[in-house]
Amino acid sequence: MGSRTALVEDLMERFPHVPREAVFKEDLLRGGVAFDPSALSDNEDGEVKPKSYFIFSFDHGTLPELGEAALRRPPEEIILTGGPYDLRRTVVSVRVNPASPYRVAADDAGVLGLYLDGKRIADVGVPPMPEYYRHTLSNGKSVMEVAPTIQWGYLIYLTVFRVCQYFGAKEECQYCDINHNWRQHKAAGRPYTGVKDVEEVLEALEIIDRYDTQKASTAYTLTGGAITKTVAGRDEADFYGHYAKAIEERFPGRWIGKVVAQALPKADVQRFKDYGVQIYHPNYEVWDRRLFELYCPGKERYVGRDEWHRRILDSADVFGARNVIPNFVAGVEMAAPHGFTTVDEAIASTTEGLRFFMSHGITPRFTTWCPEPTTPLGRANPQGAPLEYHIRLLEAYRATMDEFGLTSPPGYGPPGPGRAVFSVSSFMDSLSPEDAVVAGK
Repeated sequence: MGSRTALVEDLMERFPHVPREAVFKEDLLRGGVAFDPSALSDNEDGEVKPKSYFIFSFDHGTLPELGEAALRRPPEEIILTGGPYDLRRTVVSVRVNPASPYRVAADDAGVLGLYLDGKRIADVGVPPMPEYYRHTLSNGKSVMEVAPTIQWGYLIYLTVFRVCQYFGAKEECQYCDINHNWRQHKAAGRPYTGVKDVEEVLEALEIIDRYDTQKASTAYTLTGGAITKTVAGRDEADFYGHYAKAIEERFPGRWIGKVVAQALPKADVQRFKDYGVQIYHPNYEVWDRRLFELYCPGKERYVGRDEWHRRILDSADVFGARNVIPNFVAGVEMAAPHGFTTVDEAIASTTEGLRFFMSHGITPRFTTWCPEPTTPLGRANPQGAPLEYHIRLLEAYRATMDEFGLTSPPGYGPPGPGRAVFSVSSFMDSLSPEDAVVAGK
């Protein structure tokens, strides 16, 4: 293929059942996008909602390597529409890569567009600054720092523990830059609270609830690094759970409560449920046994792959299978030095994992791998996984859902091209609108 355009068009032709919007979205997520200065935000003083760095960097360079994009943040997300491919509304999480063949820039009339290989391929919309971001907590902290929103305002992302106790080369997941992201923000002098006080979280949510008059924010996610010991004297279930308890007591039924945590024993999972959590995300990261052991050494050491999977299945007894939604990191299956070397092998392995969980009524979801350069796998695989892998995964995901008669998981907004808001992969864009669960869930 002589250009990225040729590659994308070839895949759209070969896989016509995958929405063309998803093809572009996956390519932007796996490889990033460059920003002309005309497309950057004025941080929290402007009219555009800036990128919040809500847990990982999701960039293809460190802050010092991003140039002006490190000083004037790009938007949190972009929306693609129109252009020569007649794209339906597509929400894409921003992953900055100054070397990307994709570039967002304003034309002579000041209208933003997405350019590929120098050709304008879509109009670009950026999220307006929400009113709740214009207000600060009583201690001066910003709402964006304490309770940022993503997915075009649908999800409040509460990273209440900004580091991970799986630490160092022998424990950290090999694709994860949560600890580096903490370090780089602190080194840059940016506010980046390590452990968020529950009262600060509640105050930020009060501001969001007051000014989100359209009730666009529908769910919150409680998450952060793994806890192998304690934080503030609490184990993992109690640490993340006590935020949910406080939120549900203060705002009963206002949002769908979700928690991303390790696969915990059933008694701990029950505590999440008792605290008011509605959806549990015990992420299994990568299916293949050998790759899990190599790429998730801390999880293998402390829990182990087989026990991790047993706990996921056990958690369905507590939450119900539809409300257990484990994530995997799509693309690390093909990461050198140990990953699969062909797309066929990688898709076969990942589909085996999908069938395992979906046969039990559990619907995984996935995040498209961004090869952050401070991680071992990012350094070894700066191009990430082939775009063909990501497109075939969408095809396999939909086929496996159909095989087991499943619909889109709750807590992710509407499915379907032109409707989906989930921004860090295209799995919701690739489903049919008829796959929706109860409206609004």
